[in-house]
Amino acid sequence: MKNKKSYTEIMKSRNTMNKEQSENPVLDMYIQMILDEALFNRQKALLEEKINDALDRSDRSLFQKLAKQYAKLREIG
Repeated sequence: MKNKKSYTEIMKSRNTMNKEQSENPVLDMYIQMILDEALFNRQKALLEEKINDALDRSDRSLFQKLAKQYAKLREIG
C-alpha cells in the first residue's frame, strides 16, 4: 500500500508535467507543425491514390469529385 499514490498525488504530478510542457512553447509549436505536415502529406497521398483508382476505372464523376477535394487541399498547403 505504500507504493500506491493517492488520486491527489497523481493529479499534482500531472499538473507539474503540464507546467513543464508549457515552458517550451516553441518546442510544442514545432512538434505540432511536424504532425500537421505529416497528416497533410498522408491525406494528399491517399487522395492521389483514390484519384488514380478513379482514372483506372474510368469513373469520371468520382474523379471530378476527388479532383475538387485535391484542389482544395493544395490551396491549404
